[in-house]
Amino acid sequence: MNYLRRRLSDSSFVANLPSGYMTDLQRPSSPSSTPASPATERRAQQHSAPASSSTSSSSGFLSSFSSVVRSAQSATLGQAETPQPTTGSSHSPSPTPGPAPAPTCPAPIVLKPKALLVIGEPHTDWAKYFRGKKLSGTCEIRVEQAEFSEISIASSVSGGCTVDMHVTRGSTRVLRSFKPDFVLIRQHAYSMTPGEDFRSLVIGLQFGGVPSINSLLSIYNFCSKPWVFSQMIRLYRSLGPEKFPLNEQSFHPNHNQMVLTPAFPVVVKMGHAHAGVGKIKVENHSDFQDITSVVALARTYATCEPYIDSKYDIRVQKIGSNYKAYMRTSISGNWKANTGSAMLEQIAMTDRYRLWVDSCAEMFGGLDICAVKAVHGKDGRDYIIEVMDSSMPLFGEHVEEDRRLIADLVVEKMASVLMGSSPAPPASAKGQVQPGPHTTQPRRSQGGPRSASKSPCQSTQGSPKRARSATTSPSQAFQPGPLPASSQKQPPQLNKSQSLTNTFNTKETWRSSSASEDEAKAETIRSLRQSFASLFSD
Repeated sequence: MNYLRRRLSDSSFVANLPSGYMTDLQRPSSPSSTPASPATERRAQQHSAPASSSTSSSSGFLSSFSSVVRSAQSATLGQAETPQPTTGSSHSPSPTPGPAPAPTCPAPIVLKPKALLVIGEPHTDWAKYFRGKKLSGTCEIRVEQAEFSEISIASSVSGGCTVDMHVTRGSTRVLRSFKPDFVLIRQHAYSMTPGEDFRSLVIGLQFGGVPSINSLLSIYNFCSKPWVFSQMIRLYRSLGPEKFPLNEQSFHPNHNQMVLTPAFPVVVKMGHAHAGVGKIKVENHSDFQDITSVVALARTYATCEPYIDSKYDIRVQKIGSNYKAYMRTSISGNWKANTGSAMLEQIAMTDRYRLWVDSCAEMFGGLDICAVKAVHGKDGRDYIIEVMDSSMPLFGEHVEEDRRLIADLVVEKMASVLMGSSPAPPASAKGQVQPGPHTTQPRRSQGGPRSASKSPCQSTQGSPKRARSATTSPSQAFQPGPLPASSQKQPPQLNKSQSLTNTFNTKETWRSSSASEDEAKAETIRSLRQSFASLFSD
């Protein structure tokens, strides 16, 4: 009996019993609840005496069993329905305290994505470089990319700036209107080609107060090359010709002022000429008069500068705190290194180059992205000829790296301007310069001819230091050497141009012993031109 009481007092045991299994035990035990016939009562009285003992024992057992079942069911119902305490009664029992509710975390604040307008050429998908990046780790970036010719702008004092974009992607024409929170400009805002004057759009963005890289003030100022050159003249006068060797240039507002006879040959640049367009090499006075008539027909200004018989071009670029320097040598023999076939090679960043680009980066309130172009003449001197802004083209083996650097710089500026977060601390000098394998080139002498470097045989035998000389060809001066300790994990892959250059350097080693130095240089240049002209002819 005690065992049955313990089992039936268990609420889980009773709950698992089949439905209707104990219904007969829950009926009342009073005989008056069920009517019986007289014959049945007489038979019950006749058998009441002999079965009294058994009836008493069975009735006692069933009554006990039913009472246990009722108590178990009442306990189960009591656990399922806990009585609520009433505030009006002072004698009601206090409820049993249950487990404390779990603390609820506040819902995270979802910030509206910031719209980034990238104005650039369609062949570069800038959205992939911003994929997964967030401002201060919380706010997403929505990239909208278009060219200047595909957007229209409306700005007001209270409404800010609204951009309507009409972009054709494949066979689908996308029409979208949005308010940009930030702008990255990777396209020239002004060209003398008809229909490519987008200075009004720059004014609209400035009127709407949209922050950008580079600043809209600098973008507008870079729409005139002579205006930018005037800022370079200020640097030339403050730093001196030794630290900032600027090429001589004269400005003519119109063709009527082109009466001075310069020293020939000269290079005449018509209007806002860039990317090798609108530049003419003039050999004599009669050709100069012909160019004057062309300037009169174009109704624009012109600049005139001495022609530099160059060995190669130098380009020093700066993206945030990252610096790179490149050398470009013409192979096809064109006097403009950016026209025809040319050999491009990354060179070491020197203090002299860093001074150039850092000084130019202070123009117009600061340039986050800029590049300085110079010409290294056969006289061994450098001549700075141009400064480019954020619309500068990217080339070389590190194009993808440069694009990611630009994307990181934009995210940092957006977080600083839009979210109020402090900018990241500047990287160390070692991390700023990433010139590839050429990391220990000694500093060149300022102004005069450059110091002589080792011979081609010595430069390939383990010394990482490399210097250019005024009497050594570019192919001999830049031979691959051992990598520094920080970059020996992944040796650089030489392309076809570098491999052929090394081959010709090896061939010229034994020739220089029997021929004079001038003959060796001439032979090297001729060999390079023949080889690379056939290589890049297609």
